[in-house]
Amino acid sequence: MDISTRAEFPADPAETFTMLTDEAYLNEVCEASDARSYSVAVDGTTTRTTRVLEAPSAAAKFTGPTLEVVEEISWGAAEADGSRRGTVSITVPGQPVVMNGSAVLAPGGGGSVFEMSGDLKVNIPLLGRKLEQSAAPAVLAAVQTHEEVGRRWLARG
Repeated sequence: MDISTRAEFPADPAETFTMLTDEAYLNEVCEASDARSYSVAVDGTTTRTTRVLEAPSAAAKFTGPTLEVVEEISWGAAEADGSRRGTVSITVPGQPVVMNGSAVLAPGGGGSVFEMSGDLKVNIPLLGRKLEQSAAPAVLAAVQTHEEVGRRWLARG
């Protein structure tokens, strides 16, 4: 299932990238996502968050009441205008769920625009498509959480 979403931040791409790769910012995002537990790692231009979240009701009979979601974004070098491209990987360890895609951070929208797109796959015969449809809103909500936390983060200066 193709997923595409975007967020806008009121700062230039360089400042926004610094925020997106800051452990303290990523901790705030994990807290705002109501994760029961989480861990954050930043290695240069690669970020990795691992969150234990409440499972969507359609998935809970397969996963139990919670599931672990691992999100990794690996960013490339900045272009002349500050824009960057990256790869996105979202997995659910122990479950046949994966999303591979791309991320773009570019000037726009009064500061920066972050766009993420990818292909979400749930490899369960007959039920995969329905589970993909139930998981997609969680992926979209995660980017909205980044935007909300990011706007507060940037306002604090």
